[in-house]
Amino acid sequence: MTGRVVSLNISPGRKVEYNGQVVGTGIFKEPVEGRVMAGRRTLEGDRQVDLRYHGGEHKAIYAYPHEHYPTWAGELGRDDLSFGQFGENLTTEGLLETTVHIGDRFRVGGAVLEVTQPRVPCFKIGIKMGDPSFPKRFLQSMRSGFYLRVIEEGEIGAGDAIERIEIGPERMSIHALYHLRFRDPQNRDEIRRALSIPALSKEWRKELSGL
Repeated sequence: MTGRVVSLNISPGRKVEYNGQVVGTGIFKEPVEGRVMAGRRTLEGDRQVDLRYHGGEHKAIYAYPHEHYPTWAGELGRDDLSFGQFGENLTTEGLLETTVHIGDRFRVGGAVLEVTQPRVPCFKIGIKMGDPSFPKRFLQSMRSGFYLRVIEEGEIGAGDAIERIEIGPERMSIHALYHLRFRDPQNRDEIRRALSIPALSKEWRKELSGL
């Protein structure tokens, strides 16, 4: 599998008003030119504000397929969706949830990245989209994108090729894991299979173990 980075997006973080309170968020990502260092916990210049739910080793980088943009534009009746719209660091081409597996490793520029989990939306994507009901719609769409751990640090940038150099041991796709968690949570055999994948994030390991 090969793909490419369509856009690389970061945010220094900002304060926004939500339900009468001021909250911090890093979801307002903007495209950047040039190359950026992918460190163990984040991209250089990118701020993950609420570390209880964002960032960390297993969620250092978030990728979202550009292929979903026209679908969302059509469903939402919007023509203003720009790169980083869904809070992603990497807007990608050629990598879909049905073909990307937990544990896949990709070489992107000078870095090696490993897939760790799908994305579960929080209320902040509703703030970004101007629609508090959007997190539920995003979840139901199964168009989740996926998080990546940085195995080898290195510089990456828009236009870089994305080359899969290793396939996850159980070949469990992001889509299959999402379906298991939210639509088939009683499937004990598949849960055991998911838990056997070393790359699976601690967050999802805990969630699946509690089902």
